[in-house]
Amino acid sequence: VQLQACGGGLVQPGGSLRLSCAASGRTLSSLTLAWFRQAPGKEREFVAAVRRSGHSYYGDSVKGRFTISRDNAKNMVYLQMNSLRPEDTATYYCAASSTVILSNIKNLGAYYDWGQGTLVTVSS
Repeated sequence: VQLQACGGGLVQPGGSLRLSCAASGRTLSSLTLAWFRQAPGKEREFVAAVRRSGHSYYGDSVKGRFTISRDNAKNMVYLQMNSLRPEDTATYYCAASSTVILSNIKNLGAYYDWGQGTLVTVSS
């Protein structure tokens, strides 16, 4: 599946952004979908994932602030980001996989399709 993320930009601390990821080439309904992020000089880290059942999982640093959702009819996955902090600054990537299990849902290696990334900058 081909993934294309968009929606990044510059936002002030405390603000909100909604990232979108459009898929083509395959329906998303059978896949686990996730967002990861990578800040300059740091490793790519797990942000959130949603299984085909609709159950969602979050990294500790974004719990209560970010919400992942999916629209299978539109072949889209979203990341609503609220109460943004400077430390949320990163390039955000969407990812998909049909082989994710609960024990590896937060692992980079569990995902084999990746979008190109969209930059989010949180700064005043």
